[in-house]
Parts: sequence; structure tokens; C-alpha cells
Amino acid sequence: MTTMLLLYELKPEQEKQIQDVVPEWTIVSGRNGPLTEEHYRNAEIVLGWNADMEKALDSGSKLKWVQTSSAGVERLPLVKLKQHGVHLTSASGIHPVSMAETLFAMLLAFSRNLHHAVQNQSRREWKASDRYYQLSGKTMGIIGAGVIGGEIARLAGAFGMRTLGIRRSSAPLEGIDRMYAMEQLDEVLSLSDVVVNVLPFTDETRYLFNAERFAQMRKDAWFFNMGRGASVDTDALVQALRVGTVGAAGLDVFEVEPLPADHPLWTMDNVIITPHIGGWTDHYKKRVADILLHNLHAYTATGKPSRNLVDYDRMY
Repeated sequence: MTTMLLLYELKPEQEKQIQDVVPEWTIVSGRNGPLTEEHYRNAEIVLGWNADMEKALDSGSKLKWVQTSSAGVERLPLVKLKQHGVHLTSASGIHPVSMAETLFAMLLAFSRNLHHAVQNQSRREWKASDRYYQLSGKTMGIIGAGVIGGEIARLAGAFGMRTLGIRRSSAPLEGIDRMYAMEQLDEVLSLSDVVVNVLPFTDETRYLFNAERFAQMRKDAWFFNMGRGASVDTDALVQALRVGTVGAAGLDVFEVEPLPADHPLWTMDNVIITPHIGGWTDHYKKRVADILLHNLHAYTATGKPSRNLVDYDRMY
């Protein structure tokens, strides 16, 4: 009997959709009661991941496929999963709208100083900021231009912004005015009023944004990290914000999460922090379920999921 373990909790109607595809399988969810070692060890397919599943991997696990509920997979034991021959699929592709809207929420807050207005409101202070900005006419550099970058570029175009994109290939991408290769990153940074990082985490992107890279940016440019926390040297970013090399930063992801309570970023008035919720939306569970169902049909037909299959060597 094949067992699927749902560590990421779906809605009852979504669980039913899964069961309808594989009526003879056992579907185990935490909503049905506490999970045991046997549940973890017997699972052939897992939606989500946790430390108990990793322990089971070392003790006779039957695991063959993991479907994550996130786009990033760097927090999973990739070496172990590869050694065990486990297929790994991500939830990449479900975030473009929510990620782009989160980015623009921050961007508009900075342009109209709304983050300061909210603080003033809590103190009942009628106080204007020194400067206000318009987005129209500014240049946005999108680092890691893919599906999410394309949606960000679409919104940027609606605001009258010019968009530059970077990805492994410099092939054109709809909605982005000009594309560059990764080797041209410094050039794009020097041309951009707004820099948006949406790169995945790999060995090549670790600390890609460091002191040298921040020094390439236009003075007072705004930096947004919507990709992965470990792609940014946080100490270098703090220093760049303090001296004005970077004018402001909107940060949804961090190298250490939760961000420690004593971290200097919390008290900087040119920083907006969100707790890694850029991709969250009221449609999130449905989109995860849709990817799982798509891959489930492929798995039952061929023994291998087909959508968002992770390349262990690339880490995405």
C-alpha cells in the first residue's frame, strides 16, 4: 500500500482531490492525529518537509518523492535526498503575482514615505517627510529575471519605469526592456535606481550582493531582496545603508530567520522588513495542491513527477 504524507496541511477538499486520483493509497495528514515514526518511515511521497522526515530518511525510509510547498529548497538535506535517489519537486511558479505585489507595496511605501507616515500616525503626529519621489522615469534592475521577474517588470512598466533584467542567459524576456547576462551584473547595478533580487540560492549566488556590489550601485539607490537571504552579505548591507551607498532596503528574506531581535536592521528608518511572506496569498494552498496533483498524475503514470523537478547540482 502506497502512503502519501501531507506535512504541509491542505484544505479537506484538496485532500479529497488527491484521494480521488489515487483512491487505493493511504493519505496521512496531521489533521487526523499525531504523526508517528511509522508514518514517516512508510511514506513514499511527502508534501512538505520537517526534521522528523529527515530522521526517517536515515532509518529505512521508503521515500521516493518530495513535493515542497516552497520555491526554495536550500533548507532541505539535498545531499541525502540525492544519495537516496529521491525525486524532489518545488512549488516554483506559484508566486509571481504575490511576490510582485509585495515588492510594489514596499516600493510605493518608500516613494511616498508611507512607512514614516504609519509611524507618525501611531504617535498622532502631523508631519511631512523631507522628500517624496515618483516611480515614473526610474530604472529598475531585476536580478534573476524569470517568471517572477517578468511579473515585476509588467507592473513596473505600468508605473512608467524602465526595466533591465539579468539571468543566466541574456535572451529577451517579455516585459523587460533590455536583458543582460550575469557577467554584466555590475553594469546593471550602476544603471539602476531600484535593484530587485529574485535569484534562487545556489553556491554561485551565496553573498553575491556584498560590499563590492553595493559600491557599484547608484548613490541612494533602493535595494529589495525577494529572493534568498544568503545571497546578501547582511553586514555589508547594513554598512551600505548607514553610509548612504544604498538609500533604502525592502527585505522579505534573511540569512538567519527569524531575524534576531537585536539586529540593527530593525531600527533603521530606511528599511522595511516583512517576515518572509512575499509569496503568501489566500490562493497559496490551492496553487500548491494544483502542482501536487499535476505531478501526481505524472508519478502514477511514469513513476516520476514532471513539473518543477529540482536539479540537485544547481539546487533549483
